[in-house]
Amino acid sequence: MLETSVRLLRLLSLLQIRRDWGGGELAERLGVSTRTLRTDVERLRSLGYPVEARSGVAGGYRLRAGGELPPLLLDDEEAVAVAVGLRTAAAGGVAGIEETSVRALVKLEQVLPGRLRQRVRAVAGATVAVGGGGPRVDAEVLTAVAGAIRDRERLRFDYSGGSDGGVWEGEPRGDEGAAGEAEVVPPRMVEPHRLVAWGRRWYLVAWDNGREGWRTFRVDRMNLRTPNGARFTPRELPEEDVTEFVRRSVGKASWHYRARIRVEASSLYVQNRMPIPIEPEVVDDNTCIVELGSDDAHQLALWLALMDADFEVLDAPELAAAVKAVGDRFHRAAAGKPN
Repeated sequence: MLETSVRLLRLLSLLQIRRDWGGGELAERLGVSTRTLRTDVERLRSLGYPVEARSGVAGGYRLRAGGELPPLLLDDEEAVAVAVGLRTAAAGGVAGIEETSVRALVKLEQVLPGRLRQRVRAVAGATVAVGGGGPRVDAEVLTAVAGAIRDRERLRFDYSGGSDGGVWEGEPRGDEGAAGEAEVVPPRMVEPHRLVAWGRRWYLVAWDNGREGWRTFRVDRMNLRTPNGARFTPRELPEEDVTEFVRRSVGKASWHYRARIRVEASSLYVQNRMPIPIEPEVVDDNTCIVELGSDDAHQLALWLALMDADFEVLDAPELAAAVKAVGDRFHRAAAGKPN
């Protein structure tokens, strides 16, 4: 029975690496008779694999596309290539597939032999990817976090808070330095719920056991401790859409600097220009007031310039000064006077 199972796996692997096989050639590769080959093909069909047979002198076999993806049997070179490709995609190489790449990478690395893991790391270490900016996240950290989510194991990690000067970026304000400075907080113990890729960042949504509440953590600031903690029973996130939860928690809660802005545009226009959900205060059909934030007044001034609408700073002298400085610089550039 064991010999038959091994042979079926070999047969499936051969059918996956070439489109068409002659019956005699396939039987020879497996070291069996054509009668035994036919029996093995029937066994594969009974397991749900759509193996087609062609009759005649040039008869043979082909594994056609089916309703479901069958288990893929990869040789060493193929496994390394797939793992490296998934790591690249997980790092944001192709927009929109980061999360699915991490899930696939977790499955692959779970069964990858140790010798191949070393080769994957060697290739990754010798490769430089040119990204779109922002801190990069180690694929091993992503797969470790995703594995803990899958296995329902608590994560232990040190978390480095701080500011990077971006608009609407960061972890909830209560976990960072008082003035945006980098600060190492005590080790965390959390129940990981979901990884979310948003913008240039990876975020972990988790139940924080120490603070007894839901938190959002930037993965690039997590330094994992091993081994993982005990298993846990998953809790229900108090919001249906985990992406919206991240957008909100990474938005207002992370602002170190706030300002109220009167915008000469409709509330719908302003909402559509915002990277996070926001509800402007409607003044009339063509005017609204919004509260915006950032870690830096200059960064916020630059973003306001990109909104493509007239605006007035209502209650933030520091932002008003930054807007004036940016405007003066643009005016000098347009007039051909850089200084």
